[in-house]
Amino acid sequence: MAYKSLAACVSDLEKHGHLIRIKEEVDPYLEMAAIHLRVYENKGPAILFEKVKGSPFPAVSNLFGTLERSKFIFRDTLPKVQQLVSLRNDPIKALKNPFKYAGSAMSALSALPLKTPSAKSKFLKTTISQLPQIVNWPMDGGPFVTMPQVYTEDIEKPGVLNANLGMYRIQLGGNDYIQDQELGLHYQIHRGIGVHQSKANALGQPLKVSIFVGGPPSHPLAAVMPLPEGLSEMTFAGALGDRRFRYFYDDEGFCISADADFIITGTVYPNENKPEGPFGDHLGYYSLTHPFPLMKVHNVYHKKDAIWSFTVVGRPPQEDTSFGALIHEITGSAIPQEIHGLKEVHAVDAAGVHPLLFAIGSERYTPYLKERRPQEILTIANHILGKNQLSLAKYVFIAAKEDNELLNTHDISGFLNHVLERIDLTRDIHFYTNTTIDTLDYSGDGLNSGSKVVFAAAGEKKRTLWSALPEGIKLGDGCYQSQLAIPGVLVMECDKYLSAEKTAAEIAKLNIALIDQDLSGLPLIVLADDAEFTAANIDNLVWVTFTRSNPAADIYGVNDFIINKHWGCKGSVIIDARKKPHHAPELIKDAVIETKLDELGKKGGALYGLFNG
Repeated sequence: MAYKSLAACVSDLEKHGHLIRIKEEVDPYLEMAAIHLRVYENKGPAILFEKVKGSPFPAVSNLFGTLERSKFIFRDTLPKVQQLVSLRNDPIKALKNPFKYAGSAMSALSALPLKTPSAKSKFLKTTISQLPQIVNWPMDGGPFVTMPQVYTEDIEKPGVLNANLGMYRIQLGGNDYIQDQELGLHYQIHRGIGVHQSKANALGQPLKVSIFVGGPPSHPLAAVMPLPEGLSEMTFAGALGDRRFRYFYDDEGFCISADADFIITGTVYPNENKPEGPFGDHLGYYSLTHPFPLMKVHNVYHKKDAIWSFTVVGRPPQEDTSFGALIHEITGSAIPQEIHGLKEVHAVDAAGVHPLLFAIGSERYTPYLKERRPQEILTIANHILGKNQLSLAKYVFIAAKEDNELLNTHDISGFLNHVLERIDLTRDIHFYTNTTIDTLDYSGDGLNSGSKVVFAAAGEKKRTLWSALPEGIKLGDGCYQSQLAIPGVLVMECDKYLSAEKTAAEIAKLNIALIDQDLSGLPLIVLADDAEFTAANIDNLVWVTFTRSNPAADIYGVNDFIINKHWGCKGSVIIDARKKPHHAPELIKDAVIETKLDELGKKGGALYGLFNG
């Protein structure tokens, strides 16, 4: 379907049973988000909220809530776009098989942006305070735009084909923002908008920003797509939606998406910041209040029958999980083709995406040696940590394809099992210290500051992982209970974290208790505040372990050593995944709202049948 608007998509989804309407008035403060979360958790349909308290505009969420629904939305264009992405990474394919790729020419035509000045007449004006003021989590600093398309142009190379379209959260109010006049822009340091702002700052000029909300569903997807260098988000949106990206410039010179439902225009001046946040984010914690760029609002445009689009961000899985699955469907092997020797890479959603990467690469160096060891895959790991959003990764587990042709990075337990069976703990753990990490990750020692580590495995199995603790194993004092989460990984519940000094003493004591015992089947020990929760399932294990630890500060080892500045251990690796004082609080639902939804979801209630299919 070539949707001309968000309304057309909503109508199509409803016609085919993929969307439900909520006709009762719903409060945008916590209630809409809570409804969305319950519907998503039950793999339910998209939701159209017809009456949003305090706003004249309806709102829609959960459009991309399942991969099946996302593929339905793009059912007519997905194969063609997959071909385009494939050709962008390997154009010689078209020469080898011209008939197979003949249809790509038409997709390429629809990718060309189209300037449509006549579309100006379709837009009306409103104010920020009239937009749905949706607050997702109790501690959020105010209402946020959670499905924006933020458009900026390169001041040195203006024009739509050199522009950046990204999805960066927007704070509509709260904190010190002047209502209807100022917004907060939050983006990570590596994003395209950051490059544009840096160039504008260097020239002492304000950066013009246009924020689009709504429009055809190909537009928000294009805003989050990790596209190859030189491929414009606007061209991708046109190809995926089978409708050229239509745009014009308003009287003040701001680019306006002619198909968007809402457009907020404004300027960001050099060195003008205000506190932004807190905000419940995709790691499952709040990102806290920090200075971020201030946007001064110029105009707020909307179509006559505009629909506000939003999502809820929180601990995975969430709607953006399905976004990620759809991106994988489209890009396929695009990233591996950009990194020589990389066969597969997976940002583990259950661990909050950025904290944990699994990768598979070729290990072809020195094939004449009897003992195989990580060599080429270390080069690949370095390349991964320098590549676009992959550079935000904190833990990288990488294995050699030659050891198991069936190895799958999406099988979390199986992949960890494979690595832990083969890794040489004295040799194959490599740290990157005093470096940058994700802005949203508070496990480090400051905003954007922390460390990274690579666990590499290649060669024959070195150990059989324990599925149960042997009798006679003594784990020392200060640990109340221990549970094997998966083979070879023991979770130990310990005293509350107090300080680095206290932890060092605890680890030294634990080392004494373990150093003379046979721990050959137990390569990894995780220290946690709640062993039962952490070991309950694989999602809990990777979430707690990799979101609550900073590799350089929180990885220890039984009988550890440093030789030529390389760290290793002769016994188990220990990861301290207890909560630290500098960590951000985790996301907890509002009890009053949850009780209200329990009542509304009962038979006879306004939301009966919505939460349980």
